[in-house]
Amino acid sequence: MAKILMLVAQQGFKDEELIIPKEMLEKEKHRITIASISRTKATSSGGRIIEPDIGAYEASPEFFDCFVIVGGPGSPTLAEDPAVRRLLADANKLNKKIAAICLGPMALAKAGVLKGKDATVFPDSKAISMLKANGACYFAKPLVIHNNIITADCPDSAGIFGDAIIKALKEKSE
Repeated sequence: MAKILMLVAQQGFKDEELIIPKEMLEKEKHRITIASISRTKATSSGGRIIEPDIGAYEASPEFFDCFVIVGGPGSPTLAEDPAVRRLLADANKLNKKIAAICLGPMALAKAGVLKGKDATVFPDSKAISMLKANGACYFAKPLVIHNNIITADCPDSAGIFGDAIIKALKEKSE
């Protein structure tokens, strides 16, 4: 099964945007690794504390089949981290599956992954502006898929987001 790297903000990731897709992917027997900017404890916006398996700077784009950016109010910090941006840009060059939900697509935009691609993001004017400024074609939809890129808009879309990732991984293995 696929090896999936889920990236969370050190502070302020959204619980359901991690837990729902993660459980769906694990049910399909995919192997999940959790990363953040560092290995220090990460805290969700709801107070959940997790210990990332690795720091983003340790992740190899060649090792993983899919990269998932978990959203939440803290996820724009991922967009500012050079190691996260480099990892996402390198994964995109390798045509890996890349998915982001809520404010997570901001990291994809800053990494250059969304240039010339259709995408969605949480309906926040700053987030939408960042996507457009980095070459994305923004759509106000719950889910947008463009080739190897999957974006979703908010916590309510976590289930369809997880389904889209599972479907994309099945297509890759066929």
